[in-house]
Amino acid sequence: MADLSRRALLTGGAIVLAGGAIYAAGGRNLFYSAITEASEAAHIDPPTAHAQAVAGDILLVDIRRPDEWARTGSGEGANRLDMRREDFVDALLTLTGGETALPVALICARGVRSARLSNRLAAAGFSNIIDVPEGMQGSRAGPGWLKRGLPVIR
Repeated sequence: MADLSRRALLTGGAIVLAGGAIYAAGGRNLFYSAITEASEAAHIDPPTAHAQAVAGDILLVDIRRPDEWARTGSGEGANRLDMRREDFVDALLTLTGGETALPVALICARGVRSARLSNRLAAAGFSNIIDVPEGMQGSRAGPGWLKRGLPVIR
């Protein structure tokens, strides 16, 4: 019994040390890098997404949850569409007027969900999906919409 407790303690300690080393080496960005899906979508930064959305050159879609929108607001020019909706693709088609070739830029918190969803939308026939990998809060791709001081709508 004592050997089992010692082994569990040593294993737990090793896990904590490994987690600490990962955090020290790059923290959250390494974590998000590890879970971010590779995407074939084009990438743009938040200032470009903002300028193009306000100009009407792209359809910018904030795919986060309503509680996230309430906490930070959405980027000016973005349409809010919770990616968890069962009818997400149909709702997006409504926003695009049924056009699957319309440039659609996706933004989430840190670029993880937007990368995954861009792949799903490509598989659903959308041919011009653009990812904003910095997201609202920043990622390894850059500081994000909020830290760049871009305008938000509450």
